[in-house]
Amino acid sequence: MITRSPSLTEQVKAHLKERIVGGDFEEGRIPSETELAADLGVSRTTIRDALSRLEHEGSIYRKQGAGTFVNQPGLQIKSRLEEMWSYEEVLRDHGYTPSVRVGEMRTEPAGEQVAADLKLEPGEPLIVIEKLFLENDLPVVLTTNRLPQRLVSVPVRASDARKPLYGLLEDHCDRFLSYYLSEIVPVALGTYEAGRLGVARRTPALSFEEIGFDQENEPVVNATSFFRDDLLRLRLIRRKAGA
Repeated sequence: MITRSPSLTEQVKAHLKERIVGGDFEEGRIPSETELAADLGVSRTTIRDALSRLEHEGSIYRKQGAGTFVNQPGLQIKSRLEEMWSYEEVLRDHGYTPSVRVGEMRTEPAGEQVAADLKLEPGEPLIVIEKLFLENDLPVVLTTNRLPQRLVSVPVRASDARKPLYGLLEDHCDRFLSYYLSEIVPVALGTYEAGRLGVARRTPALSFEEIGFDQENEPVVNATSFFRDDLLRLRLIRRKAGA
């Protein structure tokens, strides 16, 4: 039985996705909305909304006159690029057992570009947190988050730096991460980044250059992430416009 909450549709979607990934639906056929609603104790509208979201992300497809089915190619999409997630979740979704290592936490003055991104004056102090996300002891993702020090109402200790960024913002800045503006950039890793990720200098990789915005649509974090693409591949489904 699914209990009611403000995110009921997301609960139902997550429940159905778990069953889909687990191969619970015979021959990949999804039961009717009426059957699912009765099984989960929710309305058909909630089921319809959850199925629509699963269809949009590519986990299921509808065949007119035949029903709704699991979309096996769509299940290769482990992490949706338009959604926010923690890197621990990403690694788990790819079948890894993640761990986190805080590389460094320091304060430094904001350079011109970061200051412009975060609506600061150049030179204003930042809290900079570098973390490695690993599969066992193998580095997979290197991240650097830069927060305006003036936002911090509760001091950030080294042990706090292990928290996911959204938790850090909520606990120490009273801010809620609403969305990222992200740019995906192909790079040749520099000496420092390559060393942290355990690969040769100038190894090709992908990076995310991001600005995170809070509930008031104000920029609160400048973030850079580097991915070892030999260990982590990000896929997406592209559709015809208007489809």
